[in-house]
Amino acid sequence: MSGGPAAVSFLTNIAKAAAGLGAAASLLSASLYTVDGGERAVVFDRFRGVLPDTVGEGTHFIVPWLQKPYIFDIRTRPHNFSSNSGTKDLQMVNLTLRLLSRPDVVNLPTIFTSLGLEYDDKVLPSIGNEVLKAVVAQFNADQLLTDRPHVSALVRDSLIKRAREFNIILDDVAITHLSYGADFSQAVEKKQVAQQEAERSKFLVAKAEQERRAAIVRAEGESESARLISEATAIAGTGLIELRRIEAAKEIAAELARSPNVAYIPSGDNGKMLLGLNAAGFGGR
Repeated sequence: MSGGPAAVSFLTNIAKAAAGLGAAASLLSASLYTVDGGERAVVFDRFRGVLPDTVGEGTHFIVPWLQKPYIFDIRTRPHNFSSNSGTKDLQMVNLTLRLLSRPDVVNLPTIFTSLGLEYDDKVLPSIGNEVLKAVVAQFNADQLLTDRPHVSALVRDSLIKRAREFNIILDDVAITHLSYGADFSQAVEKKQVAQQEAERSKFLVAKAEQERRAAIVRAEGESESARLISEATAIAGTGLIELRRIEAAKEIAAELARSPNVAYIPSGDNGKMLLGLNAAGFGGR
């Protein structure tokens, strides 16, 4: 009978020890937090507010219930947004901007106090649209294409300056897409077609002028040739013409001699006799 109360007491002590260990483990777990690589923490204290120091990577202690850590991702993150802006000549342009941003680690407590954890989504789209509209309004629509590097530099410098006012660092700013309204695009296309037609007309005019000059030179050459022939004929008589006629006849005879279907018949009585014989031979058959 005496063994019963002792066993109950033993089990009670074990239960109290387990409860104590559980409470201690829970308290220890609540007192520790871990900041991973590429992150920083800001601690909020119920009595002092946001603490001024930024907590680095590793495992750290806090006072349970009294303090609470807030984790920030400090790695560079991309952001894309579009803006429909008006140009200096009242054309609407759609631009897409890509940003690579990260928070200023030293000023994370200020960022948390003024903007919260989603600081970039609150700030970057608004200042991006503001800067794009201000810069685009300084240029005509066609200048956005011809002076694109200058436009990109203005946007980048203005955005970096504005982002620093919110303790945000921009590592890169780029205009990734630029498009115009349908009316302006059609006007540009028509202008290009007109320019191509104008260039084609210039080419046709230049070609006609060259052909005209070539015809004049050719006519002058033929006239000079005729003049020289007339002078030579007047000096040497018709002998040169007869010589050219004989040479032409020789060339024609040489061409005909190479053809198997051509036969030569002498002129005069001999030719008539050969013709008579051929006719009689064909008749006899």
